[in-house]
Formats: sequence, structure tokens, C-alpha cells
Amino acid sequence: MIIGVPREIKSGEFRVSLTPDGAARLVAAGHQVIVEKDAGAAVGMPDEAYRKAGATIVGDIAAAYARAEMVLKVKEILPPEYDLLKEHHTLFTYIHSANHHEETQVLLDAKLVAIAYEDVMTDDGNFPLLVPMSEIAGEVGMLMGVYHSFATSGGSGLLIGGMPGVEPAKVVILGAGHVGIGAARCALGLGAEVTIVDINVDRLRELRHGIFPNAFMKTLYSSRENITRILPEVDILVNAVKWTPGLTLVSREMLGLMRRDSLIVDIDCEPRGAIETCRYTTHDEPIVEIDGIRHYCVPNLPSAVARTASCALSNATLPYVLEIANKGWLEAIKSNRALRRGLGFGRGYLTFKPTAIAQNRPHTPVEEVIKMFDRPPV
Repeated sequence: MIIGVPREIKSGEFRVSLTPDGAARLVAAGHQVIVEKDAGAAVGMPDEAYRKAGATIVGDIAAAYARAEMVLKVKEILPPEYDLLKEHHTLFTYIHSANHHEETQVLLDAKLVAIAYEDVMTDDGNFPLLVPMSEIAGEVGMLMGVYHSFATSGGSGLLIGGMPGVEPAKVVILGAGHVGIGAARCALGLGAEVTIVDINVDRLRELRHGIFPNAFMKTLYSSRENITRILPEVDILVNAVKWTPGLTLVSREMLGLMRRDSLIVDIDCEPRGAIETCRYTTHDEPIVEIDGIRHYCVPNLPSAVARTASCALSNATLPYVLEIANKGWLEAIKSNRALRRGLGFGRGYLTFKPTAIAQNRPHTPVEEVIKMFDRPPV
């Protein structure tokens, strides 16, 4: 199979989807790798390193798409890429289609196959391609919250760990998953007063007695009453709850309970998500003020540590990339249930049900798509 690796074009996105080591493994397995010029330059992975791995360097994004059978990316498809999508492509990247109506329509119109990293799920409910970026996003999001609390960054001027005689910052983290753990690890290490809020009491027990047994950390059951009660005390509010249709933990009205010098860091970062007032921002302009409350809503946080993130992402995705390349998309999703769950678009059919619900579109189960395109050998 020919695997194309275009350079990411999203604002502030420096990651690359495949490292030279990953390219070498694909080439060793008999596949061709096409890498757009300077795709890895921002993370210290020069074109020459890819050439030594056996990859071919092409001059622009159009060439990377034109020759590829599988397109391997980091972020969602953006308008300059729309016309480059073809029916023969298998797209493998983070897609986040539910809140991207235009992208969804483009992927349907192109009649390609698209598998979303964030929806690949193993039988035990784990998300192997989301976890590494989630942990990184949690830590980076917390660090960004600390930085934007500095007076020099327009913040309240708090030192997160406090000083003798001066209390530390109060950090509340919504969500006790991998994102929340990353944020908590960072905040606790810096000496903050941390409260983690979640609806899963067993998970909160695990955090308190297993993951952070010696840390001074509070846990709180997630309810509107509890969140409303603690909002007036918060210095940094971190949202680490994965987007679910209709879920709102902090409404616009609830912003009025918060102090004017507090900060919201929305790591999940989906408009109309758990933080109703989330609006996408960028690394170049990361802060937006809504009703007097500063919001940090950058959707590609791991790009701030792009080298580490690129290596972690490539390591996680490579086994699945090899399986798709070796078998083709249809046989891969037939034999691998984790990949099957990640299929969002199958030759013009929308197979990811949350997007169908969110956008009021027809939903086609993956099993039906498999039946449509599974042809016995001649």
C-alpha cells in the first residue's frame, strides 16, 4: 500500500503523524511511504531522516494526497484539503466529526473510508489512540493554565503552589479520565490544592487510594449542585470531560458564580460541550473572554510539545496502520473490532452514530457497510 503523510496545516499544529522510525517499519513490511516536504521539520525530523528510512519526499500537499492510498494525518480535514480527497483513499486521523458539519459532508461526498483515531476502542473499553494524546493534553492544559494565571499573561497573578503564609491556587478538574489524571499529576506536582470531580465513584476511589495515594487531593461527585457550590472558590477550572451530546456541566449562566480573575481551561474543547461557552481558540490567540471569564480553548494542545506528541502518536497508531496496509481497510475492520469501532465513514455512508445524532443525519451500522462491500473472491 502507498501511505501518504501530508504536512499538517491547522493553525499552530506542529505534529507529524509518522516518525522516520515508523516509516522504516512500513517500508520494511513492503509498503511505500510518501512524505510531504518538511512534514516533520518542526519537530526535528528532517526530510533526510525520512529518506534514510526509505520514504519518498514530495514537494507539496497535493502530491502527498495524489499518490496515496492511505492518508495518515494528525488533525481533521480542513478546507484546503477538501478537493484532494478521493474515493480510493483510506483516511486515518483524528476526525471529531460530530461538531464539524462541513467536514462531515465533505467526507460523505468523497465516498472514501475514514477511521477516526479517537474512536478506535478495544474490547475492554480502552481508547489506545486517544490515551497518549489525552495524557499529554491534560498536562499541557494544566501548564497553560498556570502560565495564563501569571499577571504578565493577563491573569490573576497567583503562583499555583503558593508560598509560606500564602495559600496555593485552587484547581478543580472536571473528569477523572486520562486527561484529568494528566492535569492532576501536573497540578499536584506544582503544589496546587486540587479537587477532581467525576460521576464514577469507583474511579474517584481509585484515584485517591491507588493512583495518587499520598497526595493531598479532594474528590467530589459530579452533580450540578456540587459544581455550583465550588465554582465561586475556583482559581483554575479544567474541563477534562469528553464531549457527549447534550452534556453541559458549566452553563453560561453559571459563569456568573465565578470570580472575575479565574480561568477556564477547556481541554476537551468542544463548542456546546461540558463548558457551554467554549469557543475554539489557537496557540497564537489562546484566550477569549466571555462574560468576564477568561477561557483557554485550544483544541490541539499536544502540539505545544509536538516532538514528544508525534513520537507517542506514531508509536500508538503504527500497529493499526500496518494492519490496514497489510490487509486493506475492509479486511482490517472485519478482523479487528477496535478498528471497526473507529470507522466513521464507509464509502459515502456515515457509520459513527454520535455524529448522525448530533447532525440529524442517516446512520448506517458498520456491519451493513461490511456486507455491502464484502465481495467473495472470484
